Order: sequence, then structure tokens, then C-alpha cells
Amino acid sequence: MKGILGRKVGMTQLFDEQGNVVPVTVIQAGPCYVTQIKTKETDGYNAVQIGFEEVPERKLTRGELGHLKRANVPPLRHLQEIRLGDQEEPPWTLGQQIRADIFSEGERVDVIGRSKGRGFAGAVKRHGFRGGPKTHGQSDRWRAPGSRGAGTTPGHTFPGTKGPGRMGNKRVTVLNLEVVLVDPERNLLAVKGAVPGPRTGLVFIRSARKGPRKYKARG
Repeated sequence: MKGILGRKVGMTQLFDEQGNVVPVTVIQAGPCYVTQIKTKETDGYNAVQIGFEEVPERKLTRGELGHLKRANVPPLRHLQEIRLGDQEEPPWTLGQQIRADIFSEGERVDVIGRSKGRGFAGAVKRHGFRGGPKTHGQSDRWRAPGSRGAGTTPGHTFPGTKGPGRMGNKRVTVLNLEVVLVDPERNLLAVKGAVPGPRTGLVFIRSARKGPRKYKARG
């Protein structure tokens, strides 16, 4: 299992060998550093922790600085753990630098990020409710969700019922994106399609856990 942290640069388009337009998202992937290696003997499971984005020491706590100094790496803002299988060996060594060239063109990856936050939103915008009728004397209930409660028994709204609330700002994973371009000199990755989050948003790119979906012909 390979993985790297990066920041979303934005979307653009490339042309393949047949001249077809390919929409891609450009990601500034790395450089990252291996900050910790966990083993089943010491931690109960195998994993590799990587760090991304150098910052001044004053931005971190003493505990964070001590943790990074043990790996002999610079102060880093973001840490991410990559879980490994019981029999899987760590692909890197402690303190090693990881760059965008750990992935190759044509490889499939999963991209994890946080969706754009929309703040507190009503049920019409958040869930696509139709709203109330614009007749029968209504002047202020067009975008209201309407009644959501149960009857006399139990007489309350069930948990999880759709309604107003915070919209967006959730962890989103997009599976099986194809790596179209790798630029190791500038640490850039271009993946086919869209990835979650705004421009400059933090994303985690890992090896795809599932293969492409196969469709069966109807006969």
C-alpha cells in the first residue's frame, strides 16, 4: 500500500495519443517524509506514518517536535498513517523522503479529501426538498421542510431525519482514478476526473483498494 499527501491545485485538460480531451485534476503531491514505522510487535499492527508541509518550529508543540526529531525530519504540519497488512513489509525507511514518482502513469489510485463547506443550510438546499406550495395564502413557507414528526405515538422526530444543518465539510473518497501524468521534478500528479475539496485543499492519494467496475453484458 502506497500513499502520499498533497494539495489540490485545480482542474485542467490534457490530450491523449488519440487526440481526445481528458479532464484532469492537478495535485501538488509531496514531498513527504516517513515520520514513524509501526510494527505488530511494538504497536499491535503494521503501519507507516508520513508527514507533509514544512512549517516553522513555533507552529508545533514540544511533543510534536520531539516526535519528528526522533525520525530526523523537519517540522511538518500534517501527519497521515498508512495501514499495512499483517504480512506486508514497510515500503520505506524511517526519515526517507517520498515524492510524486512513487506512482506511475496508468496506475489506479484513491483520493481522499474534505468536501467544500457550505455552512448551515436549509433542507431545500441541503437535501433537494421541493418546498411548499406557492398558493393558498402562503407567503413565507416556500422553502420550508414541512412536518417531519411522527404521529401521537411516539410523538417525536426520529434521529437521522433529513432537515436543516451543516452542509459539506465531510470526508469524501473518490475511488479508482487513473494517474494520467507524473511530474517528479515539480512533484505534480494529474489524475483523471475530479477530486473532493476546494483548490489548495489537503488530499491523500493512496493505491486503489478496489479494481475497476466490470459490467456484464445482458443476454
